[in-house]
Order: sequence, then structure tokens, then C-alpha cells
Amino acid sequence: MIRSMRWPGLSASAVALLLVGCDGATSVNHAVSTTGGTAPQAKAAVAMAYPAPPPATSAQRSRAFVSPEAGADASIFPTEKPNGWQITAEQPVSTFSADVDTASYAVARRYLRQGRIPPADAVRVEEMVNYFPYAYAGPEDRAQPFKAGITVLRTPWNADTKLVHVGLKAWDVAREQRPRANVTFLVDVSGSMEGSDRLDLIKQALIRFADKLRPDDTVSLVTYAGEAGVRLEPVPGSATGKFIAAVERLKAEGSTAGFDGLTTAYRLAERHFDAKAINRIVLATDGDFNVGEANPRRLEEMIAAKRKTGIYLTILGVGQDNLNDALAQRLAQAGNGQAAYLDSALEAEKVLGEQFASTMVPVADDVKVQVEFNPAQVAEYRLIGYETRMLARTEFKDDKVDAGEVGAGHSVTALYEVVPVGSPARHADALRYGTAGKPAAKGHELGFLKLRWKAPRATTSKEAGWAIPAASAASVSDDIRFAVAIAGFGQLLRREPALGNGWSYTQAADLADGARGRDANGWRAEAVQLIRLAKTLGR
Repeated sequence: MIRSMRWPGLSASAVALLLVGCDGATSVNHAVSTTGGTAPQAKAAVAMAYPAPPPATSAQRSRAFVSPEAGADASIFPTEKPNGWQITAEQPVSTFSADVDTASYAVARRYLRQGRIPPADAVRVEEMVNYFPYAYAGPEDRAQPFKAGITVLRTPWNADTKLVHVGLKAWDVAREQRPRANVTFLVDVSGSMEGSDRLDLIKQALIRFADKLRPDDTVSLVTYAGEAGVRLEPVPGSATGKFIAAVERLKAEGSTAGFDGLTTAYRLAERHFDAKAINRIVLATDGDFNVGEANPRRLEEMIAAKRKTGIYLTILGVGQDNLNDALAQRLAQAGNGQAAYLDSALEAEKVLGEQFASTMVPVADDVKVQVEFNPAQVAEYRLIGYETRMLARTEFKDDKVDAGEVGAGHSVTALYEVVPVGSPARHADALRYGTAGKPAAKGHELGFLKLRWKAPRATTSKEAGWAIPAASAASVSDDIRFAVAIAGFGQLLRREPALGNGWSYTQAADLADGARGRDANGWRAEAVQLIRLAKTLGR
């Protein structure tokens, strides 16, 4: 089929690669081998199929962190080393904040489609895994808003270790039963937002979002460039024509007074706060503020203080050559919100359309996870991902410590790799003189999982716990195998040494392909193509 196509100006390899992500049955490896292309030709073809962003405008180059070289990628990502191996006898407890962000997967996808392996810091493995929905069993009672499924299985990249897969499912709310939404959009219209992958994309997304509103919802619009201003006071969902008209008039120009924009949006949201509604600010930006207060810590402090009002914050990142992903992550975490990245109109539809209810309806705040491993069973362990979400052991029970918000129907997946006692995979020798205290035997448990959360707007938390079985599962679902494949893919992109030489893009793609299961939206098929594309691009 591919050989018969004749597109002017494109080689057969380029045509084949243009189909990646559009046809789930077409793989990059097949496309290259079928057309006789080589890896360098594949890179060129991908670059043609998914062109890099245009050279930076003068407004973009004027920003403090942008390289003066036209077209330079000066994106900023969090810099965290991968979680290392912990010796269970010395450090038996692991604590982290739940995370339902998805930005990293979309960022990595954009790099790959442009023919580039993403920077290691751009990849957060937990966001890669949690990008996908999983059909975990949910809770039966809203008073207990989470149900945990725990599965122990073999590690595909190391025969001498095991994986502990934790799948949490939140209480779901039917779309027609959700509370009314009171949404304030805050849009960056500074000069750096000019372009089809920035403000134009946001405008398309907001217009499509307006179609999802119910008559009793309300929506308003605030913008900022050199200064901030209210473009539209709240209007009901029955009068979205006014909102759409205001969005269509938006133009990109000027500098970036992001702090003023945030304070203006919060003032508007507070003035029109509806105690019976979901009150949320949605900030759309390429992520940097260069006028007024720009200190990330001060911005976090301001947003953290505002979250006590019951107003949540969601951040939509756009653009690439000057994306400040690190700041977006910090602000979303401070604001009891999520961070997503829009690399296409399809992703905008996913975030603001299909996932509207789960994104907008919080069922639990400050969700924390703590696992205590049994040293009689587990010699060492490591948490895969969540580097920017780690908490101290004592912060688990501290209700003043902020953690992640989880929305209706969301699933949260976490994976630990564990080294069983007696395994040759152990990284440190046992102590000659043993430990001061004797560990509890409990041979039937690898460990114990605890979950802590607050009901929305509550000040005190609740807790639940589940034992982690020592025995490996006799069978493993497609959901779990797919999550493991994506975790392996993310670690390959991060060049994590813990994988050693026991794992490759080919193995990750094969495992993911065999675990696609029901894939109505084609997201899993697309992931398989991205893994094969990463292999073709090489390093």
C-alpha cells in the first residue's frame, strides 16, 4: 500500500512516516524496511513529516531564558536524578504524592514526531504511564473514594527482580451527574505565544471546550501580556457565543506579566465563587513570566495560599522552543491542580473534552502514598518515577503538607522494582553484624501500602491500607502489562542505568503491542508506534 503512494516532494520513507500515529497498523520499522530507508533517512523523513517549530520571533528571543540563536530550543524541564536503590533494612519506607499529570508524555511525543529523542529531563516516567486510562476496579462507596489493586509480577528487564504494580482507582462521577463548573480561563497572550502551536491552538481548544459546557456552567476569560485584564466576566453555558467571540479576538503581543495575570484571575474567581460548583482556573501558557514577580518560590507561595479558597488550578502548556515545563509543574502542584501539555488539536480534545469530568471534578485532595517493605522478603527496592513528587516519611501524616489532587474516575499507577532476599541482583552486601532490630517475619507479605487523602476542601485526612502479597500473580492483565511496557519505554528515554542491558525499544514495543487490549481511541496503538520510532531514531 505504501509503495503505491505518490506524493510530490516526499520520498517513500517520508510518506510511510507521515502515517505514524494515523494508522495504528503501520510501524516505523516496517515503513523503513519496506521502503528501503535507513535510520538517517528516517530522521529526515520524520523531520519533514513533523517540522520543528519556526525560528523564534524577536519577542521570543527577548525573553530572559531564550538562547539568542534563532530556533534554539531553550525549554526548561525539572532536573531530578532517577530514584536509586534503597536498602530495605535501612530505609524500609517510601513516601510520595499521587500524580495524575500527563504533560511529559505529550512533550516526548512531540519530540519524537519531529525526529528527535527528547531530553532525559523532559521525561517523567509516572506521567508517561498515567497518560493512559486503565480499567482498574473502582470503589463501591464514595465515602471510601479509592480502591487499590496490587499485583506482583516478574520484571521483564531483570529476571532476578520483581515488580510491584499498584493501581489506584478513584470514585467516578457520571458526566451528567457532575456539579456545575465555574471555570476561569487565564490565557497568556504575550508575543512568545504567537504561532499555530501556541495561541492558535489554545483558541481552537477553548472554542471546542465551549461546546462541552452545560447551560448551568459558567465561564470567564482573563488574559495577560504586558498587563493583565478581564476580557469577559462570567457568562452561563447557555451564552457561550460571547465567550467564543472574546476568544476569537485574542492576539499575541507584548511581554509576559504572568503574576498579574494570576492575581487578576484569582480575584475574578473569588468574586464569583460558587460553593456548589467546581471552581477552577485554567492557565494556558508556554510557561515563563518576565514582567513583575517572576520568582518561582514567590509564585508558588501565592498559589498555595489561594488554594485554601477552594479554587483549583490547571495548567495547559504549549509551544516547545521556549517551554518552561519546570515552572508549570511547580505551579500546578502548588495549586492542587494538574499539568497537561497540548501538542495538537487531538490532545486538546482529549484534555478539555473526553477527560473533562475527571479533570474538573476533584474527589480527593492531598493524596499521599506510603509503602513499607518487609526486610524479611525484600532486600532492596526502587520507585520507578515520581522523582518530583517524593515526600519525607514524616510528611505522610502531616495534614499541612500539600500533595496531589485526584479527579473523578482517575487511575493512578505506581511501580516498584524489588530485589528479593537471596537474589543475585542485590546491589549491596548484607551487614556483617545485622541490624539493631529484628524485622517482623510476616512471610506472606512483601510490604504494606497506605493511602492518605482529604475530601475536597477538608482540613483533616483519612487513611486506608492494603497488604502487598509475596506471591507473584498467576496471570497479569493487559492493563498491567501495558503500564510496565510504558514504564520501560520511559526509562529508556531517560537513559536510566537501572535497566542495564536487559531491555530495549524492541522489547518495550513488543510488550506494549501485545497488551493493547481494547483501544477505542487508538492511544495505545500510537504509543507502540512511538516506541518503534524511538528505536529507529536511535541515539
